[in-house]
Amino acid sequence: MKKSKLTMRETIVVASTLFGMFFGAGNLIFPVHLGQMAGSNSWPAIIGFCITAVTIPILAVAAIGNTHSDNLLVLSGKVGKKYAKWFTAALYLTIGPFFAIPRCASVSFTTGIAPLVGGVSYWIWQLIFTFIFFAFVMYFSLRPNGITTWIGRIINPAFLIFLAILVIVALINPGAPMSSVEPVEAYKSNALFNGIIEGYGTMDAIAGLAFGIVIINVVRDLGVEKDGDVARETVKAGVFTGILMAVIYVLTIIMGAQSRGLFELSDNGGIALTQISAHYLGGFGRFVLAVTITLACLKTAIGLVTSCGEMFVKVIPGKLNYRGWAMVFTLFSFIVSNVGLTAIINYAVPVLMLLYPPAIVLIVLALFEKLFKGNKYVYACATIGAFIPAVFDFCKTLPEGLQKILGIPSMTFLGQKIFPFFDLGLGWVVPALIGLVVGVVLMMTKGKKETV
Repeated sequence: MKKSKLTMRETIVVASTLFGMFFGAGNLIFPVHLGQMAGSNSWPAIIGFCITAVTIPILAVAAIGNTHSDNLLVLSGKVGKKYAKWFTAALYLTIGPFFAIPRCASVSFTTGIAPLVGGVSYWIWQLIFTFIFFAFVMYFSLRPNGITTWIGRIINPAFLIFLAILVIVALINPGAPMSSVEPVEAYKSNALFNGIIEGYGTMDAIAGLAFGIVIINVVRDLGVEKDGDVARETVKAGVFTGILMAVIYVLTIIMGAQSRGLFELSDNGGIALTQISAHYLGGFGRFVLAVTITLACLKTAIGLVTSCGEMFVKVIPGKLNYRGWAMVFTLFSFIVSNVGLTAIINYAVPVLMLLYPPAIVLIVLALFEKLFKGNKYVYACATIGAFIPAVFDFCKTLPEGLQKILGIPSMTFLGQKIFPFFDLGLGWVVPALIGLVVGVVLMMTKGKKETV
């Protein structure tokens, strides 16, 4: 039956599905660590974090619905065919075997096994754990069945209940008042903008572009067909999801900040979460945390391998079938996972700095494309404007040793001179706006509509 809007019950179903897609263990380790770094400046950091970890991901899903795109390859094709293949491949590799899938195993090991083994044969235990983890991932990726549904329905709710208990206990008995915690140097003056960049780490905005079609299909299966109605109902469901995610982020960031009264600044949020859990809930609490996070991460990893395998059959047709891609991605993720959680996070940052600006531009243009009739010049010029400074941001955030080898410090200096707000990680904003204007001018002067 065709209709223009969802019932409240249907909206909750869509919101629940959307929350399940976005929220995983990675969505906890970043806000907890952010709180530890921001300390007394956590509130502006929270606002920045929620912009890139809540608002933009929801809009990314709405963008897919607004343009009636079948997948990211179709949506990014509005910029150009060759660009679409590069951007889609880069995005899926980022949320797949390069970073997000290995991070699933690393988070599980860091929160579960690492505290037990300490420094004794650490790398051997890590190798054994990740081998077992990815053996399960490969098995279930090649033989899809109900395990991911079971984990999604049982483990995720159990994890959220456990998290609620931990957060409540921690907030009632804080290690120190948040207002008394000294922020690290980077958060003393630019907490808002650093919160925005930290939100990139969740990868939810680019994940929204990759998996948005799933949510769109849920809305359409419920009877809503017109693009505008689909986008509106998706955003409405997204508001419910966003509110829940924002509440969780606020509470975990505050919990992270208050934990500085008990612990030193951790290397990553996985370590911090384990320390906080062990302090407030003892060994049993740490065990429950480890088990639930491991199972949740296992489900996420299986889903990511499956999604990446299916997409690469389309991106690079004729090379490998789905089973071949699934095995390649699983093996590669196993190798990467053994570099450790901190290293994975550090190397992911430059790539996210490169991909997020053009992704955000694509999302915004897709939402408002009726204003410029989907003109190809507008899409291309605005994207180019965002991409050029993003390359400088990529270079700026590479590890220092690699920067010196490549002679990148000079590029960083050049970026500071050329792009406004470059030091804040927003050097792409002004060039993207200039590109938008250029695209509109080209659209008007060419005298015809260039659409894809």
